[in-house]
Amino acid sequence: MRLVKGKVHLYLIVVTLIYAATFSLAKLVMPVFIGPYGFIVLRVFAAALLLTLTKSWFTKDKIDLKAEWKYLLVCAIFGVAANMLMFFKGLSITQEINAAVMMLFTPIFVFIFSYILKTEKLYWWNFLGIIIAAMGAAMFLGGANFRFQSQTVIGDIFVMLNAISYAFYLVYVKRLLQKYHPIAITQWCFIIGLFIVLPFGLTDLKQANFAGMSPNVWFAVLFVLIFATFITYVLNALAIKEGGAGIVGSYIYLQPVMAAIIAELLGRDHITIKKIVFTSIVLLGVYLVSIKKDKENAKNTA
Repeated sequence: MRLVKGKVHLYLIVVTLIYAATFSLAKLVMPVFIGPYGFIVLRVFAAALLLTLTKSWFTKDKIDLKAEWKYLLVCAIFGVAANMLMFFKGLSITQEINAAVMMLFTPIFVFIFSYILKTEKLYWWNFLGIIIAAMGAAMFLGGANFRFQSQTVIGDIFVMLNAISYAFYLVYVKRLLQKYHPIAITQWCFIIGLFIVLPFGLTDLKQANFAGMSPNVWFAVLFVLIFATFITYVLNALAIKEGGAGIVGSYIYLQPVMAAIIAELLGRDHITIKKIVFTSIVLLGVYLVSIKKDKENAKNTA
């Protein structure tokens, strides 16, 4: 047995840090200055534009659209349109802590879809790792501020549906990633996704209060557009291609850990012994998920 390549972990650590910061930064923007669906249109448009401008730097791959359009459409629906629309709509209604808890279900659904679609060979230690990481993340979050309330339940449901949608995308997209470069696949997912989300976000865009945005709010907007969308999707695609959907999904359990580290650096929280212990439990779970048998690992990283 051997571990997934170190660069895959590096990609996912960067993604996790970005996502950990996104929960709070996105709440600075919506729904006060722009509605969630309008923000989604900006995200998808920015990512499609950036991917189109930078694709030639990474690959000359040309996708056979006639043969692959159905697979690209499914990826665009579940990985871009439905995923983003439901997450930002849910986040605009519920609390950040609730959204973080709902996202902990994503790796569970990744394993379920991996088993159903038979895209990855899963071993008992991978399942054990998911359970251990989930326990560690749940203990880290603590639940002190987590509440199911009538005011937030609709938002919680939206975030849960997002978790299911994103998990399906992580598994389903691997078929395309085995044939084409991740940048090429991600580019077309966002181009197609833009046409899907545009009708949902036109009203929010017309009503957006761009003039009232402070420099801090504009920073949050640019962070979400560039880092939380363009960079994270590219790095996740690279990680899926080289490491598999399971390891990508398991890193979601590190998001509350990274969020706490960011809060510590900003002086808004303090690292405690309990948090260190819970972090260690999460890391142990991620370690078990990342272990593959030699033959499978060689196949995934070829």
